[in-house]
Amino acid sequence: MAKVIEMEIKSAIDRYRAQVARYGARVIAVSKTHGPDKIRAAYAAGQRLFGENKVQELVPKHQALPGDIEWHLIGHLQTNKVKLVVPFVEMIHSVDSQKLLNEINKQAKKVNRVVNCLLQVHIASEETKFGFSPEELRQWLATADVSETTHVAVHGLMGMASLTDNMQQVRQEFRGLRQLFEELRTTHLPANMEMKELSMGMSSDYQIALEEGSTLVRIGSAIFGQRVYNT
Repeated sequence: MAKVIEMEIKSAIDRYRAQVARYGARVIAVSKTHGPDKIRAAYAAGQRLFGENKVQELVPKHQALPGDIEWHLIGHLQTNKVKLVVPFVEMIHSVDSQKLLNEINKQAKKVNRVVNCLLQVHIASEETKFGFSPEELRQWLATADVSETTHVAVHGLMGMASLTDNMQQVRQEFRGLRQLFEELRTTHLPANMEMKELSMGMSSDYQIALEEGSTLVRIGSAIFGQRVYNT
């Protein structure tokens, strides 16, 4: 990789980590579509938290890169692919149904691991986004029988804001998710659930997310450059 690209990645990592740390939050470097060389440059700059959207990208990168990287799966996860990531993933951000949570638990039990998860909440105006509605989540948590899900640990919530230039709308969506997060923190939750991580904010809106209480921001293009798609 050209030395200038390595320096640009290091500079971006240093800048975002310092900025995010002022809010007590952490950066997940989203390496979607970017190759191992760019990830190694971020790793050399001290970054250890990396995020991937797709299982088919995550698995080979995990195999090719240093073992102390904490991999976060942030994209939609199909139940038939859970078994591929459960042996090593640090956290799954996109748990959007009890069915998926049960499958993660099932596969984690097979490899004797407890997998950290976040519950995805639909906060955007687009119908294409996945996740529980706030009311669905309240109802599920009030009635959920998770006594058997001993191999998952729910650590908080994740949400994606609308894809819009209206930053006030984005702020309101993040604020609503933070309010739900705070509400659930004061609710009696199952023993394997705790509200301590709030994953919201990407390259275009991370500053607003930090101001509204995010603890994990997912930054990709602002670190690695524009995504590279195979044509």
